[in-house]
Amino acid sequence: MFALLRSPREIHFGRGTRDSLPWIAAREGRRALLIADQHLADSGALGAIIQGLEAAGLHVAVWTDVLPELPSDLASRAADFARDLDRDLVITVGGGSCIDLGKVVATLLRHGGRASDYYGEFRVPGPSVPLIAVPTTAGTGSEATPVAVVTDSELGTKVGISSPHLIPIVAICDPELTYSCPQPVTASAGADALAHCIESLTARVHPATPELARDRVFVGRSELTDLLATTGIASIVSGLPQAFAHPDGAAGREQAMYGSLLAGMAFGTAGTAAAHALQYPIGAETSTPHGVGVGCLLPYVMAFNRAERVAEMAIIARHFGAEGEDHELSFEAPRLVADFLAQLGIPRTLGEMGVRHERAGWIAENGLRAVRLTENNPRTLTEDGARQIIDAAIDGDLQSLLDEARTTEDA
Repeated sequence: MFALLRSPREIHFGRGTRDSLPWIAAREGRRALLIADQHLADSGALGAIIQGLEAAGLHVAVWTDVLPELPSDLASRAADFARDLDRDLVITVGGGSCIDLGKVVATLLRHGGRASDYYGEFRVPGPSVPLIAVPTTAGTGSEATPVAVVTDSELGTKVGISSPHLIPIVAICDPELTYSCPQPVTASAGADALAHCIESLTARVHPATPELARDRVFVGRSELTDLLATTGIASIVSGLPQAFAHPDGAAGREQAMYGSLLAGMAFGTAGTAAAHALQYPIGAETSTPHGVGVGCLLPYVMAFNRAERVAEMAIIARHFGAEGEDHELSFEAPRLVADFLAQLGIPRTLGEMGVRHERAGWIAENGLRAVRLTENNPRTLTEDGARQIIDAAIDGDLQSLLDEARTTEDA
């Protein structure tokens, strides 16, 4: 048996937990940079948060220039702003890009440089300025993970910064903050969370050496991450459709956010794989939300990986209500996931997102550059395999990947 878990020092989950932010922040610093989504600022909720922090004795500077698919130069500008004001604490209240921005800013405040200096794994040399994350969406799980993803305009793709030093010291997860989340964002974020769970549960198993956690940020699946991933799938399957259909429903929002948190904890240790790796260039190519691209790709990647994770695919299928033997259920799991996400408006094909076959080679080549993800895929991912996934996803031909698996087994 092997188990490993990286997570925040503290996690506060539940309705109303946002009210704990002032006393937690006062314990960690005195000069806070508060990074918030513009949506939060426009709602009027930001004023109440600032009031609470100031009442607890903090001096607060606010940054609301937050963009989806976080541009790397934006992180550098925000860090310069915070450095000029001598901030000793970063608080992020928003979605995944907002929290990722906070991670990069906290790193640059402590260690200097630009975001590009830290691309890759273990490039952050030590602890950053303390970071408190308060998510307002249920999807990225960034409040619990050791990774920040930025879009580099010069490289023309997304790039990951991966280090245990990026994990927020405290995560405050209040489902009530997601009530105003628009339907498309709820769907995209939820698809991302489901992909986190599934890719964690099916991730490669690396040899459990004493050096594993030193050599890899994403260490592959283990007993703890499997437990988190399977519980996360159950919560998402139960709560996400309710949250999508009834945005102000407490039960659905609570289950969706709980599943997202567990998903973040699972993949923050185990790691994600091919669906996320291939989405990086697709996101840059199409300017579509991260969760939409990952959700669209996920069933095709599951079909590609099916033979390597028969028992796990069957577990996934059973969470969607299917019954039967593991072997047959492993073929059903990709279809069930595709149908579930389609009901939330996630495209069934990359073609619907504007991806064309002539770009498949470029997508495959650039997706394979995310080595920390592709090495985590349970089936070895070559450029030919990546193109096979992409071509099938462009046409919506899930069956071809499943037929190939049956043909290979029969042979």
